[in-house]
Amino acid sequence: MSTTTDQMKFLSLDELEITLANARSKNQAIGFVPTMGALHNGHLSIIERASKENDFTVVSIFVNPTQFNNAEDLANYPRNLEKDLSLLNHIKNIYVFQPRVDEVYSPRIPFIPMNLGQLAMLMEGKFRPGHFDGVVHVVHNMFRLIRPTKAYFGMKDFQQLTIIRAMVKHYQFPIEIIACETTRNSMGLALSSRNKRLSEKGLKEALIIYETLEFIREKKHVFSIQEIQKQARVFFAKGNLELEYLEIMNESCLLPASSWDEPLVCFIAAYCEGVRLIDNSLV
Repeated sequence: MSTTTDQMKFLSLDELEITLANARSKNQAIGFVPTMGALHNGHLSIIERASKENDFTVVSIFVNPTQFNNAEDLANYPRNLEKDLSLLNHIKNIYVFQPRVDEVYSPRIPFIPMNLGQLAMLMEGKFRPGHFDGVVHVVHNMFRLIRPTKAYFGMKDFQQLTIIRAMVKHYQFPIEIIACETTRNSMGLALSSRNKRLSEKGLKEALIIYETLEFIREKKHVFSIQEIQKQARVFFAKGNLELEYLEIMNESCLLPASSWDEPLVCFIAAYCEGVRLIDNSLV
């Protein structure tokens, strides 16, 4: 059964399919924002944008087991549906969909894996083997279920965004992918569901990630790409986080950068109080 508030409706799969079929019969624009719950202001800014740009928007809440290569990370992922729904209550024109695993990975949704090539072998793909295979599978199946007009993804997961764009092209989905700017707190820390697992001290220590990205942006005219990466790692080491990787890549193909004349993105992954955080910045 659906749960209805002043603004939002919580739908079962059967109810969602009826709603979507009715929308398509009227040529309505359908937005889609996939989430794993534990919503914060970053999610809300994306959802609010989608609600304004479409006749209505589907917000999925689904902790996808196939994109976790660490069972402990999956078990510790924050879940609070009641709080999530309360945050969404004020947003107009949205339907919330919380499917079961067997509904997302139903035999009635055929899936042929795509070869992600180099995109799945660097950075997140390198340190989280199989992660992007799980991302592609779940987004593919959600796209098949919802068939949105536009789908919205945050730029904080820039490598994922690049892979989603490649996936849409590969499977020939008639879906426009909308990239949304990273939402940060007043100090610059990228908002993340994982931040909820940090202490106040950890939240302050995590700022070294943003500070390092800013260091690169400020010093890029002084050093070569190779040297700035060395200097940035030295700068990062002034903090207390454990660096996993720091890479400067071509924005469009995510290959290692060779010149500042290219459109570039700097990527950082690090551990703070045992919690893995990622961030990036255009440079």
